[in-house]
Amino acid sequence: MRKLDINKYTIERRYINKRPNVRPGTRLKTGTPAFFVAHDTGNPGATADNHYTYFNTQKDRSASAHVFIDDTKILEIIPTGTGPDPAEKAWHVRYDVPMDNDLLGYDANDAALGIELCYGTSKAGKTINFTEAYKRFVWYLAYCCDRWGKNPSRHIPSHKQLDPGRKYDCEQALKAGGKTLKDLITDVAAELAAPIAAPDFTPLPAGVAQSLIDNYVSPAWFASQKAGDETGKPHFHNLANNLRLAAGIPLEPGAAALPLTKLPKSNAQEIIFRWLSPAWFKAQAAGDKTGMTHFNNLANYLRRAAGIPEE
Repeated sequence: MRKLDINKYTIERRYINKRPNVRPGTRLKTGTPAFFVAHDTGNPGATADNHYTYFNTQKDRSASAHVFIDDTKILEIIPTGTGPDPAEKAWHVRYDVPMDNDLLGYDANDAALGIELCYGTSKAGKTINFTEAYKRFVWYLAYCCDRWGKNPSRHIPSHKQLDPGRKYDCEQALKAGGKTLKDLITDVAAELAAPIAAPDFTPLPAGVAQSLIDNYVSPAWFASQKAGDETGKPHFHNLANNLRLAAGIPLEPGAAALPLTKLPKSNAQEIIFRWLSPAWFKAQAAGDKTGMTHFNNLANYLRRAAGIPEE
């Protein structure tokens, strides 16, 4: 199984003050974000912190965005819903352009996050490392798609796409880094499919699982049934099913196999101590080296399936 690494980067939340022209404090009409507009700042060399300061003191115009991403940080300056605070509006796409409604069914300010990529070199020589900023930009967009179940191909328009007569972002910043909007969408999709860490267990071979069920667990279940043991019956039934799950065996004849799961350590230890260890000692007493090896191997299969060190 593959999924996004949600802990790859830290999201910093430092909100600007509420003021009608930058942060009206109004919830998105959709509750959670319906899509994510990819912007760039159009201000080469200016960092996420620079933009926080700018919008926290801005009085002369109505404009803002939710998130600024540079080569060192991802900074949310208006609540987005990724943290404990619900998503609020920002003024990042003009209301008098129809493309957002035509493409996505809403005015972007009412339903979308504005996500800004910081880039370029300032006149004073301050340079933002494009590669590092772009990696964070891609990850954050993937994180949002993952969190709210959105499709990168449909739910990440650029500002230029929504206002083509006036705007050039985020394509202008992407071009400066040798990327295109198509590359961005492809990279976000790839980030969503990033591999998770390898599992800390080894699936139980189906033949081993079935042998353990047939030779030990099923006889124990029937013994419980004969004795009227209403505690033992469900216990051994569940034990057999856990072995099946650890081996990818369907729980019922003809049913589809469920995803492989780690065998509970208590199950592995019970089988080893209840049945396999006594069988190993019996083989040892009889001088049966083949039997000793067999039972030791069975125990190690169980240990690996439960993530327990082998012996």
